[in-house]
Amino acid sequence: MQPLAEQILTHAATLPEGVAFRAKELLHLGSRAGVDQALARLERSGAVSRISRGLYVRPVAGRFGPRSPSPGKVVSALANATGETIAIHGAVAANVLGLSTQTPLRTIYLTSGRSRTVKVSGQMVELRHAPEWELLLPGQAAGDALRAIAWAGKARAHETISVLRHRLKPAEQQNLLGLRGRLPTWLAREVSSLALG
Repeated sequence: MQPLAEQILTHAATLPEGVAFRAKELLHLGSRAGVDQALARLERSGAVSRISRGLYVRPVAGRFGPRSPSPGKVVSALANATGETIAIHGAVAANVLGLSTQTPLRTIYLTSGRSRTVKVSGQMVELRHAPEWELLLPGQAAGDALRAIAWAGKARAHETISVLRHRLKPAEQQNLLGLRGRLPTWLAREVSSLALG
C-alpha cells in the first residue's frame, strides 16, 4: 500500500463502526485525484466499501474476519452524511411492533432524498422517496407506528390501531396523536381513534 492509502486507513480506523466518511474529508492528505485513486484501490482490496458517490465506510473487524457494517448503520451514516431523513419501511415497522410476522425479502428504507439503490456488504438496499409525513419521528416508536399504519392501508388501519393501542406506551400514543395535523385526512381520522381509548 502507498502512504496515502495507509493514511486513509488510519483516518477510517479512528471512526466508530458504521460511520461513513467522504472523499472530500481527506483532501488534507493529498490531491482530490490522489485521494480518489487511493480510495478506488482500497475498495478493490476490500479495505473500504463505497456506499455511494464519494461516500465510504470501513469494514468491521468481526470474530470471523472483516465484515461490512449492518445495513441499518450504513443507512444511518448515509443520512448523517447527506442530511436526508431516512426511516424504516412500514412493513419492517409492522414487524418490529409485532403487527405482522412477515419479514420483507428486500431491505427497503424510506427517504426524503431521491429513490435509489445502494450496495451494502453485497446486499442491495433500496431507498424509496417518501412524502414528508411518512418520515416523521424516524427511529421512534410513534413514527414506526405511523409507518406501519400507512403500510397497512385504509382497509386495515382500524384493526392496526386497535392493536397499537395495547402495544404503545401512553407517551408514544400522545406523540402519534400529536402528528395528526401533518397527516393525510384518512390517516389523521384513524389516528384520532387512539384518543377515544
